Amino acid sequence: MVGKLYGLGVGPGDTELLTLKALRRIKESEIIAVPGKKKEESVAYKIARQAYPQIENKEVLPIDFPMTKDSERLEESHRLGASQIAEKLREGKSVAFLTLGDPTVYATYLYVHKRILAMGFEAEIVSGITSFCAVAARLNIGLVEKAEPLHVIPASYQIEEALKLPGTKVLMKAGKKIGQVREELLRRGETVVMIENCGMEGEQIYRSAQEIPDDAGYYSLIIAKEKGE
Repeated sequence: MVGKLYGLGVGPGDTELLTLKALRRIKESEIIAVPGKKKEESVAYKIARQAYPQIENKEVLPIDFPMTKDSERLEESHRLGASQIAEKLREGKSVAFLTLGDPTVYATYLYVHKRILAMGFEAEIVSGITSFCAVAARLNIGLVEKAEPLHVIPASYQIEEALKLPGTKVLMKAGKKIGQVREELLRRGETVVMIENCGMEGEQIYRSAQEIPDDAGYYSLIIAKEKGE
C-alpha cells in the first residue's frame, strides 16, 4: 500500500475559516507537509494548529520553496519537494500539505501536486476559502454583481494592460512592487481598498490607493473597481 497526498487549503488567516473537510484530513493524515524551512515559520501551520492543537504530535515535513523568480532554482525546489513527499508516500503514509487560501489559486503546492501525479501516486485537492473572498467579506462589500467580470491578477508582474479590463480587479502578491502598483492605481483613478494580513494578527485596512504604504507586507490584497461601481 502506498500513501496519498492531500493539498489542503487552510483559508486566508482566520482559523474559523478552515473547512471541516480540511480539518478532517489533517486529523487523518500521518504526515503534515508545510512550506518553509521549519514549521514555526509556516503561517498555514499556525492556522491549523489553532484549530487542532494535537497537530503538534504529528510528524512534520518542511518543504523549502525559495521566494524567487529564478526558473532554475524554482524547478529544483519543486523537484526536491515532490521527491521528499514521494518518499513518505512509498512508506504507505498519507501526507497533508498545508497551503494558505485555496490550493488552486497561485499556490506553489500545484507544482508539487503535478509532479506527484506524474510519478503515479494519488493526490487530491481540498479547496479552501480564497483571500479575495475573505477580504470582500471583511469589508462588507461584494466583488461582482450582475454581468460584471472578475479578474484575479498577480500584481508582481506587468499590470498596466490588466487594469484596463472592465469589472473588478483583484491584485495579489504585489510584494516589492507595491509602490508601482499604487502609482498605477492612482493614475487610473479607480476605487481601491486593500487589506494587509486579513484575519491575522496585524491586520490593516486601507480605503484608498493614497493610503497604501510602500512597506505593505506580503499578505496584502487589493480590490480595485472602476469609478461609480
